[in-house]
Amino acid sequence: MEEKFVTVGANKIRYLEEGGSDGNVVLVHGLGASAERWEYVIPRLSKKYHVIAPDLIGFGYSDKPSVDYTPEFFAKFLFDFLDALGITKTSLVGSSLGGQIIVECAITQNKIIEKIVLVSPSGFMKQSTPTLDAYMMAALYPSQDGAKTAFQMMAGPDKEIDARTIDGFVQRMTLPNAKLAFMSTVLGFKNSAVLSERLGQITAPTLVIWGRHDSLIPIKYSKEFLSSIKNCQFAEMVDCGHTPYVEDPARFSEILLKFLNQ
Repeated sequence: MEEKFVTVGANKIRYLEEGGSDGNVVLVHGLGASAERWEYVIPRLSKKYHVIAPDLIGFGYSDKPSVDYTPEFFAKFLFDFLDALGITKTSLVGSSLGGQIIVECAITQNKIIEKIVLVSPSGFMKQSTPTLDAYMMAALYPSQDGAKTAFQMMAGPDKEIDARTIDGFVQRMTLPNAKLAFMSTVLGFKNSAVLSERLGQITAPTLVIWGRHDSLIPIKYSKEFLSSIKNCQFAEMVDCGHTPYVEDPARFSEILLKFLNQ
């Protein structure tokens, strides 16, 4: 994987890139995360696709301007990011918050989007969960113990959490404006329009992937997406929590590649 930077508007955006195929796949991380969350699947996907994973504006090592981080803001950013890289066709894969951002992009029916994959996407859960509460506290008061607890709850008690994941999260959340961007995003998405009224506008072929033991956004919320999006497929990862691409990257990549190759 190669680390690169590109200017989008007035902001410096970091991204990881691998693969030389003409087919593009863009991976969009979730709240408080970074491109590194995809590091276990990028090598597998890059054998067949040109893979790009940005640090979303406001997160990771991308710039964090003092703005309102709304769904519309992120959707515009993602299109501007793709334009800055000269990408005219791509499939989009988004996890959690990244999934909801991709939904916002897909609703526009922009012809740049070929297929979309939503991994435990946010957008319907209006009440918090203990895992989400722990993750919020870990972000706002970053410490090794707090981050380890939150990531353990997300993955499940029997899953090994890489120390680099914890260290990286704590380091990123102590960067200037990181907490401001985090909370602005939480508030911006909490006050956003109800997704159910607009999901039917999506025309791109869609795959929804969910971990059976997801305690951050429980799998029951998958029904809302499956019943509202036309041409939608579903894959349940039975031994996974909120981040199946981290917990079982081989199986996740197999499911994803099968869908993309259809």
